[in-house]
Amino acid sequence: MADGPFIYRFTRDLRLDDHAGLAAAAARGAVLPLLAIDRALEARLTRSPRRAAFFCAAVASLDAELRERGSHLIVRRGPAGTAIRKVAHATGAVGVAWSAAYDGTSMQSDQRLASELEEAGLMATIVHDAPAIPPEETAAARSIAGLGYRAFAPFFEVWRELQIVTHEHPLLLRFASSDLHSEPLPAPGEFGAHERVAQAGSEVARKAFETFLRECAIAYVLAAKVPSDDRTSHLSAHLSFGTIAARTIVRAVRERLEDPFLLSEERFSLRTFLRALAHRDFFLQLSWYHPTTHDEPLQEKMRGFTLARSHPALDAWRGGNTGFPLVDAGIRQLHETGWMHPHARAVAASFLCFDLGVDWRVGYDDWERWSIEDDPAIAIGNWQWIAGVGADMAQYPRIYNPERQRRRYDPDGAYVRRWVPELRDAPIAIWDGGRRETPQLSLELFPTGHYPQPVVDHESAARDFLARYRAFVSA
Repeated sequence: MADGPFIYRFTRDLRLDDHAGLAAAAARGAVLPLLAIDRALEARLTRSPRRAAFFCAAVASLDAELRERGSHLIVRRGPAGTAIRKVAHATGAVGVAWSAAYDGTSMQSDQRLASELEEAGLMATIVHDAPAIPPEETAAARSIAGLGYRAFAPFFEVWRELQIVTHEHPLLLRFASSDLHSEPLPAPGEFGAHERVAQAGSEVARKAFETFLRECAIAYVLAAKVPSDDRTSHLSAHLSFGTIAARTIVRAVRERLEDPFLLSEERFSLRTFLRALAHRDFFLQLSWYHPTTHDEPLQEKMRGFTLARSHPALDAWRGGNTGFPLVDAGIRQLHETGWMHPHARAVAASFLCFDLGVDWRVGYDDWERWSIEDDPAIAIGNWQWIAGVGADMAQYPRIYNPERQRRRYDPDGAYVRRWVPELRDAPIAIWDGGRRETPQLSLELFPTGHYPQPVVDHESAARDFLARYRAFVSA
């Protein structure tokens, strides 16, 4: 253990329990909790008002937990390196630890910061906390060291067999006594946000997970596909800000699966949920070993494939007015709540990439304005997967037919009616009965206004994209 206190810099890990970074800091000395709000963090929070509100609520919850343990969060605004050096000088701290980032830009910032601090005589320790299993542990099973996995199936074969570690309970952590002045806790208004998230923080996250495991897990297989079924875990924002550890979730699900009396439906759902968590780890390790994916496709063959940055219907997609009800419902749900059902996400993203032929980076940038989640590596991995330029190694891109998906997964229109008020009173027969042959939906029959006709012909757009794709890959 070090002679002086050790700083822990919170980033996307706003909790105290089952915390790999805090455990690493506590092993070196009494912990000084620090939050440095630098320009990069400020920019990401300013970009999404709901993200800013969630972050501020989670930070307030973290500070309250620290105060219950006789400590408090030391807040500094400005460059992280400057903040850390000043706190270390004032307290005699000998080093700092923080959780690793996984998107290329943040990884570069981590390395620059570590070098800067080490040159100043401070120990700098970067710890894997976000994934349930660190990238090096899954990569160790490969014969080619240091490359990680580019395909999910072999990754999952390894991931599901590895043990999940745990870390000290927060009551066992030792915090340094310090009367060091703290700047005010962040508030949504300083990031241009005027809304507040009523609930965020580790206690909220734990209760949400416990409720899911107790009441909703049995229905996860169905809920993950049916947008009107609200029984998915809704843990993505909590995981992205680290108010709950992925390790905690995976361990609990694995323990539940050991119950010999578990219903077969729940067993299947829980295994599917674990697979989704493994996908999260997969995208984190993918970006860890291939950090340039934040700016270019993972698949080298697709780096020269021309994608549009605009389209006459791009604004219609952005506004949820494409004339395809499932796509529009998903976009509007995102605008209204900061979250979109996972299957609706896939359909809406597919529509942008293939029906409109627009670059996946345009979609990623636009969704960044609305989403609460703050996981760039995972978001980029998912966008590339859908766009057919990332880790999905299918021979051809998987193009969703938005109307077929609506008829299959929202047959009674419950999801669409919830988010597209123009269609709330429209008979479902109109939706299914040759909408392009009838102008009925565009007539002013409903008090909420009329719904637009489709902005493209899906079949024609999909054929054109696939023809261009085949020509490119066979050239």
